[in-house]
Amino acid sequence: MKRIFVTGQCTLHWGRLEFGNIGNYYVAEPLFREIRRVFPQAEVRTTFQMSDEFCEREHIVRLPMEWYYGWNDEDLPVAREEFAIATEYSKSGVISRKTPYIEEVLECDLFIDFSGDIWGDNADLVGPDRFFVGLLKDRVAQLLGKKTAMVAGSPGPFENEELKGFAREVFKGFNLVTNREGVSVELLRDNGFDVSRVESYACPAFLFEPADDEKMLAILQRDKLFQDEREKIGFVLCGWNMLEGPYTKWPRAVSEFKNFVDLAEHILDTTDADIYFMSHSNGFELPPCFKLIHGRDFPFAEQMHKIMINRGHADRIHLIDALYSPAETKGILGKLDALVSGRVHAAVGALAQHTPTLIIDYGHEPKAHKLKGFAEVAGVLDYVCDPAELSNLLTKFTDLWTNREDVRHELEGRIPEVQEMSRENFNQLVLLLES
Repeated sequence: MKRIFVTGQCTLHWGRLEFGNIGNYYVAEPLFREIRRVFPQAEVRTTFQMSDEFCEREHIVRLPMEWYYGWNDEDLPVAREEFAIATEYSKSGVISRKTPYIEEVLECDLFIDFSGDIWGDNADLVGPDRFFVGLLKDRVAQLLGKKTAMVAGSPGPFENEELKGFAREVFKGFNLVTNREGVSVELLRDNGFDVSRVESYACPAFLFEPADDEKMLAILQRDKLFQDEREKIGFVLCGWNMLEGPYTKWPRAVSEFKNFVDLAEHILDTTDADIYFMSHSNGFELPPCFKLIHGRDFPFAEQMHKIMINRGHADRIHLIDALYSPAETKGILGKLDALVSGRVHAAVGALAQHTPTLIIDYGHEPKAHKLKGFAEVAGVLDYVCDPAELSNLLTKFTDLWTNREDVRHELEGRIPEVQEMSRENFNQLVLLLES
């Protein structure tokens, strides 16, 4: 039986991938299902901290998070030691000693790094020395002679000059690199990385399935959503869209929402649609008393709703304040006539269901090159806008709304192609393992 080891920068504390940022789950579920599709008989093992229910349903084995990174003082020393052991092995063929991580690597037939958009400087926003530790872990697998792949990533940025040389070495050492968009290739090339073997496809999130129509009908009736005949425009904001960082800053002054409020009023003035402010993130309380709670996006939706009420728009605006699973949230996105989204995976969830979407870029550093890359893949690059430029927001929304039927028709033709591109990330793994 083949053994697949999945690790990387998406190794986070329990629940983060599954119950937090909804976009994370849009990616995580298709990731493991696609690995299972191409390797139906393999044993899939991962440092990603998924729930017992997820592991049983998706047939994966959860390994200790600390084997990759545990947010403690030993992370970097242990990774350095493992690198030294693997370096000596590459010269002598002898393993001087083993750590649990090295044992896992030695036992696997294929090593997969899945790091999304945090294979680069952004990793250090997650924890100290995080990118360096991740590079060492990748290099260990390469030095131990394993077939290694970095799959469906958006690598970069790379401003840390001390690490850039080592990052180039590790990147070149992968047997396979697939990106989920093409903009990252340009960024890699500009930073001196060898991109000769890189293939660009699409994000696995385009494959994530919404809740079925029967369930969505019950939810919409229960929560009294979309009860009238007016058209419906969703509106998602997050801390990254604000012009002043950090993205975690809260509370926010009313003045910081000015461009978004002006956009919402423009929507009300130029369409007959209602606006639905909504969140694309959840939070959760840990077991044994686990429950979903509102996440970081909800205060932005709530404050936009309050501002608009205070400006006299109560009759055509709504706040979606119930808690929904990722599949249910995507189901809601598919019922909209258009979406304004500051979350890239909310945009993916809508676009995958042919919903015309205006994508709001990040408003402060570090900017997300993946956002324009995703839009390019879906064929909607013209509908990415800068939150600092009000005229850009208004003009692009007007264009999107005026041409929404054409946009929807184009997405109907494009999305099946994008989904095939998503699957190709994983088809390539079979060719690698068989080579």
